[in-house]
Formats: sequence, structure tokens, C-alpha cells
Amino acid sequence: MSTPPLFVGIDVSKAHLDVALRPTGTAFRLANSATGIAELVARLKPLAPTLIVLEATGGYELPAVAACLAAGLPIVAVNPRQARDFAKGVGKLAKTDPIDAAVLAHFAEAVRPPVRPQAPAERQALDALLTRRQQLIAIRVMETNRLAVATDAALKAGLTRHLAWLDSELADVGRCLDEAVQASPAWRDQDALLQSIPGIGPTTSRTLLAALPELGTISGGRAAALAGLAPYAQDSGKLKGVRTIRGGRPEVRRMLYLAALSAARHGGPLKEFYDRLRARGKRGKVAMIAVARKLVTIANAVLRTQTPWTPALAQTR
Repeated sequence: MSTPPLFVGIDVSKAHLDVALRPTGTAFRLANSATGIAELVARLKPLAPTLIVLEATGGYELPAVAACLAAGLPIVAVNPRQARDFAKGVGKLAKTDPIDAAVLAHFAEAVRPPVRPQAPAERQALDALLTRRQQLIAIRVMETNRLAVATDAALKAGLTRHLAWLDSELADVGRCLDEAVQASPAWRDQDALLQSIPGIGPTTSRTLLAALPELGTISGGRAAALAGLAPYAQDSGKLKGVRTIRGGRPEVRRMLYLAALSAARHGGPLKEFYDRLRARGKRGKVAMIAVARKLVTIANAVLRTQTPWTPALAQTR
């Protein structure tokens, strides 16, 4: 008699890993530490689970994911909103760590999200630098807003010093990003190809390299979906609803939208595409999202063919 497939859900917090196994119903808690993660691997490896699912929790899940992947265990970190929507769909409205772990095990069994291989160390480092850059920019915006309304001289002086420090840190991160890309011949070539596309500058290019590694190996439609720029229907019966975008990788979508703003402001096929959409009555934001979607499909084609941008790409994508 064959052994039934085993699915594992792990609810991750800063201090603990709550683990649930399905269909056995086994549950246990371990510390989210080097010792606890080692015990997790030791307990799961002999069981040969079909799939392990946990949520992306801002970094607390990364050591467990890395250890499981290194041990050859199939593990995937999913979007917390997707897992929560699934919990509501199956009637699990209560929320505790053990319940969340059991829901994730059920999600693993029902949805079977695909396992992605662990990113190489250099790609993880690039992603960490980009994340740090975004954090610094967010802090700088807040401090700039505070400076604008500050009246106390000492407070203004402190904010000015902090802004100068943030500018220095941003410059350092920028240099590190340049060095990371230049150190890799493959990334250097891909970066040059991506930056040949109107609107895509160094930050957008490096975000695509780090956060959308599939680019160039998939279809244009799949690239748009991964970037969170694919339109989804909202139809029911005779009602044809407004198409909306959702899901995907928010940092990629954000950078592509900014790139679209740049591309649509300058002359050329992408601005002409934007203008045509506006002339057909499309709202400005809708038209801009369409430009962003075209940008990611063009970027996918450029990397797939290893050919720099040409205006013809805007006509065929």
C-alpha cells in the first residue's frame, strides 16, 4: 500500500515556527532559531513531504526556507493575502498560529503552488541592496515632509543632518549596486539590454534582474502576470466589468509604472501608444498601466532574443 502524500504548513513568527502536517494532523512548535530550524529539517526529511508551504513574512521565513531547500525539501513561500483568502474560502475565520499552520498545510494540498529554486547568493545580495535602497528612500520622504513643517531651529538642524546622512547612504547603496552588476558579465550584458529600452533606467533594470529572474525565459503574458500587470476580467452574466490588475510582485510593478511614466513623457512609439489609448477614451492611469505592461513584455523579448531595443518592438508587443 502506497503512502499518501504529506503536506506541511508552517506559520512563521519572529520567535517560533508552528508546524502542521496533513493529512496526519500532527502539529508541533519549534523555535525560529538555528537549533529549531535544524530540528525542523531533521523531523521533516525522513517524512519526504510532497510540499511545504509557509508565508512570506518580511524575512523571518528566509532561514527556514534556505535550510529546507539545502536539504532538498520542496518548500515555497506564498503571499500572505493569498493564504488568508484561502482560509476565508474554507471557512477558517479564527486566526491563531496553530490554525494558520493547519490552513497552510491545507493550502499546500489544494493549491500546490510551484516550488521556486533558491536564488543564487549574488541575486539575493542584489535584492537586499534594492530593498535597502527602497527603505532609505521611504525614510527620506518622511524626513523631508517633517522638515517642511518644522519650526524649531534645533529640530530643523537635526532633520537636515539626517537627510544628509540618508543621501550619503543612498549614494553608497548606488555604488554597491553598480559594483554588483559590473562584477557579473551576464548581469552586465542583461543590464545594458534592459537599459536600451526607453524609460528603463538603472534602478528599474536592477529590480527586474533581482526580483524577476524568470524574465527572458517565459512568455510575455506570463511576465506581465508575474509583474502584477496582467488585466483580470470582472464579468458576470451580461455584465462586463472593468478589467483590473492584482497580485504579482509589487516592487516590480512599482518600478515598471515609474518607467512607464518616463517613457510616456518622451517622444517615440511608447508615447504614441499612450496617446492612442488616451484618444480612445482610456483614463490616464489605465493607459499608463498598459504602457508598463508593454514595457515588461518588451523587456522579456529583449532578454530572450539578446537583442537591444528597437522601435519595432513597441509595435509587435
